[in-house]
Amino acid sequence: MGLRMRVAAILALVGCLATVTESKVYTRCKLAKIFSRAGLDNYEGFSLGNWICMAYYESHYNTTAQTVLEDGSIDYGIFQINSFTWCRRAKTQEKNHCHVACSALLTDDLTDAIICAKKIVKDTQGMNYWQGWKKHCEGKELSEWKKGCEVS
Repeated sequence: MGLRMRVAAILALVGCLATVTESKVYTRCKLAKIFSRAGLDNYEGFSLGNWICMAYYESHYNTTAQTVLEDGSIDYGIFQINSFTWCRRAKTQEKNHCHVACSALLTDDLTDAIICAKKIVKDTQGMNYWQGWKKHCEGKELSEWKKGCEVS
């Protein structure tokens, strides 16, 4: 294989790797559909608007959002789920109540993030876990968050 072909192959490989780690920022309506299909509407009494509002204020709908906190833990993904209690970073001694690798919360496939978010809501008596929700969504009229999104 000539030098040009090797360089082209390496560049193609790098291009593939870059697309895998690219962040996915969902639109409000796309998330509304995903959340609705996943059974989040009225899950534990929280309307779809609560989930869409919370995800906006936690991550701005960015699946690869990460926030390092003062205690050294990291919030991951669209719901900003914390590594200390809910997911596993490496071989660190976190609690990992969701039984999921934190990296799984950073993918475009929101299945693991939604399962973990449901567990958080069920195990912690609601959505108070999320500061973005408490500050911006709790007790507000939230029907606007799903308006025009073709979800019931």
